[in-house]
Amino acid sequence: MTYEFLQQYWWFLISLLGALLVFLLFVQGGNSLLFTLGKTEEERSLMVNSTGRKWEFTFTTLVTFGGGFFASFPLFYSTSFGGAYWLWMIILFTFVLQAVSYEFQSKIGNVLGKKTYQWFLIINGIVSPLLLGAAVATFFTGSNFIIDKGNIGAESMPVVSAWANGSHGLDALLNPWNLILGFAVFFLARLLGNLYFINNIRNDVLNARCRHQLLVDTVPFLVFFLAFVGYILTADGFAVNNDGSIYMEPLKYLHNFLAMPVVLILFLIGVVGVLMGILKTFFSKSYKYGIWFSGIGTVLVVLSLFFLVGYNHTSYYPSTADMQSSLTLSNSCSSEFTLRTMTYVSFLIPFVLAYIIYAWRALNKKQITIDEIKNEEGY
Repeated sequence: MTYEFLQQYWWFLISLLGALLVFLLFVQGGNSLLFTLGKTEEERSLMVNSTGRKWEFTFTTLVTFGGGFFASFPLFYSTSFGGAYWLWMIILFTFVLQAVSYEFQSKIGNVLGKKTYQWFLIINGIVSPLLLGAAVATFFTGSNFIIDKGNIGAESMPVVSAWANGSHGLDALLNPWNLILGFAVFFLARLLGNLYFINNIRNDVLNARCRHQLLVDTVPFLVFFLAFVGYILTADGFAVNNDGSIYMEPLKYLHNFLAMPVVLILFLIGVVGVLMGILKTFFSKSYKYGIWFSGIGTVLVVLSLFFLVGYNHTSYYPSTADMQSSLTLSNSCSSEFTLRTMTYVSFLIPFVLAYIIYAWRALNKKQITIDEIKNEEGY
């Protein structure tokens, strides 16, 4: 295993974690619909208990995603999580609100009231997909930071990376293309939430509302998603010379698709999968497995987008303040020894995935009903 192979292998693992995270945002998407779909307290209880059985998968994947970056590409971790901390802190704070809501909304002596904690779920369901989408969009549009590795020997302030302004990540929300991808992820999470409820809840009235809402959320998703895809296919991209210097290449991401046909095929299969899950569910009133078509399609699309910014001599975290500070797989990764050691540990991942699949199937063995919620302790 060469050093270059290890870098690309770990970018694949990071990309896979990011793709799984976007799929698992169906929990947030479902929670954002709590008062839109749930017209009675019983219906809202069904929805909360449905997502409540999966919310830890999402949060654990988010933490693992950040931890994977810390271990394999520490310079990105220190630059993005350390520099753009307001953006990431808001995301993490909303996830804390989610955890608190699940834990305390039905507790005896809840002084805030159940509805307050349900609004916590809605805040997390709106804010986190929007900001996570905007954060991922900066892989294409760039962020405002400066890298100076010469500072590592400075006695007064050995800081290698620094944000170039005082917004510390909130400036990402001033770029309309970041917001466009953010809204695309938000509506994607909502339509996945609808598909998940249809698969997981047995309630004809609620399922009928989910099928109607599915169309309502699909239309804006397609508008925002296609707009962003059109942007990256026509935009200049941050390319890497053989000497490691960064330059702007016209139509870089389109060239990446053409240079990596496997990635293009993954992207197209993913898009078809997402649409197939939506259409089959909408047109067949008895079909409930759309979450799997659209979920797998989501993973493939996001995976291909990560490949697009990381492979083929591309800067995956470009700097708009100083182009030569842009991060690439080679200039931001851990040492060869670290990557090699972690690679051996990563061979345990299939066993972890097998356990996750087992736990998921155990939780999803039968659809949730109102009678089950009444007879068992729930959220």
